[in-house]
Amino acid sequence: MAKYDFSGWATRNDLQCADGRIIRKNAFKQQDGETVSLVWNHQHNSQDNVLGHALLENRDDGVYAYCTFNDTESGQTAKKLVQHGDVVSLSIAANQLKQMGKDVVHGIIREVSLVLAGANPGAYIDTVMNHGVAVEDELIINYNENIMLYHSDDETDPKDKKPDDKGESKDKKPDDKPSEDETVGEVFDRICKKLDEKEQNVVLAMVGMALGENGEPEDNNDNSKGGNEDMKHNVFDNKGETQDNVLSHAAQSEILKLAKSSNVGSLKLAMKIYSEEHGLQHADISGFVQTGNGNITTMFPEYVEAHPSRTPELITNDMGWVDAIMAKTQKIPHGRVRTSHVDIRNIDALAAKGYQKGKEKKITGNYSLVRRTTDPQTVYVTSELHRDDVVDIEDFDYVQFQYSIDQISLKETLAVATMLGDDRLESDPEKIFPDKIRPIWTDDELYTIHKDVDFAAMAKELQGANTEQYFGESFIYAEAMVTALRKARKDFRGTGKPDLFITTDMHNTMILARDRNGRRIYETDTELAAALGVANIYEVTQFEGKVRTDADGVKHKLHAICVNMADYGYGASKGGDVTHFTDFDIKFNQLQSLLETRKSGQLTRIKSAIVIEEKEETKKPSESVSG
Repeated sequence: MAKYDFSGWATRNDLQCADGRIIRKNAFKQQDGETVSLVWNHQHNSQDNVLGHALLENRDDGVYAYCTFNDTESGQTAKKLVQHGDVVSLSIAANQLKQMGKDVVHGIIREVSLVLAGANPGAYIDTVMNHGVAVEDELIINYNENIMLYHSDDETDPKDKKPDDKGESKDKKPDDKPSEDETVGEVFDRICKKLDEKEQNVVLAMVGMALGENGEPEDNNDNSKGGNEDMKHNVFDNKGETQDNVLSHAAQSEILKLAKSSNVGSLKLAMKIYSEEHGLQHADISGFVQTGNGNITTMFPEYVEAHPSRTPELITNDMGWVDAIMAKTQKIPHGRVRTSHVDIRNIDALAAKGYQKGKEKKITGNYSLVRRTTDPQTVYVTSELHRDDVVDIEDFDYVQFQYSIDQISLKETLAVATMLGDDRLESDPEKIFPDKIRPIWTDDELYTIHKDVDFAAMAKELQGANTEQYFGESFIYAEAMVTALRKARKDFRGTGKPDLFITTDMHNTMILARDRNGRRIYETDTELAAALGVANIYEVTQFEGKVRTDADGVKHKLHAICVNMADYGYGASKGGDVTHFTDFDIKFNQLQSLLETRKSGQLTRIKSAIVIEEKEETKKPSESVSG
């Protein structure tokens, strides 16, 4: 009769290990009846760590091990620890693993180990045999599990008893009736019990081929899509293949425990320390385990995208002003646009005249006809996506993501050209020409009023000669801007109430202005807009640092543009609106995208925009007062 010092579960099915893996039923079925080494804590740096051997038995609930200690000093020491109940956990080391996601469906157990804390919550020692000692009672150690003791004169082989974790006989047939709260794994196991070994192999192989490395369906029609090649064949067919992926339950628990210790405190440092102490594998500081032949396998769970959509967050300029332009601009259903204006402001020459009988009637004075035409220009954004990238990126829709970027680029480019113009060189073939999309900032004085703000004059007006401590620079700038804009409104001929597009620096300066008591002059943008006589205020970062040189060579620094965008028209013929074209280049395996529009742009009313600028040679208010 075979004698065993103790027996217990080496691993249990359907329980999550500390490393996140779940060992499924019959993962190690082919090793039923095999004998493997029994070692201490998966240590291999000394022969003293070999404690004996373990006979494996595959069961419905996992792998059961009947263990025998050798006669070495370390083996007998471990025997006493087990008999005394000081060590109660078992662990396995396995390789040639086949996984479906985190489910281990096949592997080879290389060793069974006594450990202080096992990774599989179901791995424990449940049977201890005290040879030559008459112990009849049951002993309870850890996990509140029943421990059955066997004696050297027992007539029954302990393998025949097959105690389970509830102390029941394994001869009892399982209940095949389905339960309402069955998990997917339980349903699969119940169905597999009704199949013979060959049928089970076929089912598992088909599941393996249908699922990728992460448990996602494979696209069998797309050869460019990557996947786990280990899952593309029968998971029980291991002829001629070798793998170096090593699963050691206790090892990863030990690393986590080491990382939590006060003298380490770092997972990366714990991995490095463990890899130096154990020659089996190298722990890379990137969070992966690198095996001897350079293969890298994930040791810890994958990172999860913080955004629910899993799409990268776009970092863009403030698009509020762009959206306002696109929404409010007049849409003209023709690409070639002409604007005509008659100047009748010379009221003296055009005034009606009184008539006296017998007198000759005089001809009313002439008036000026102003006419301007604008032709359209094509503006486009194009991009190329390698199909390999489109297929490999599975977290989000890469094509739609790139299309949204192209849309933002097109709108922002048009908005900047509308306000400021395109600063590319005249010789650049990609330049948006100012006679096609006419910029408001540099438009003719007939359409755009250019007003210089004089901060030094405002400082002198507010503070006089000896009271520079009365008002701060922010208050002076705010009052100067309000005064300049209000005075320019005298010649303004735009429709409705305009919006103010302003630099971020000037906006902050005005909103932070304080009086002599330290109180804010404008508590909100609504109060500031009311003082300026505008409907809305939009910050435009693209205005920063823009300088215009007039016909006399004088430079003017831009601060703000006041305009109602309903007075600016985009002209586009039928088919000239924004259109999206896609194509595929077979030779280079690229998806090509073209987003384009063909339109003209111009102010449609005279004197409909006000530009607030500052002559660059103007001194600061503090310099003017102190000088």
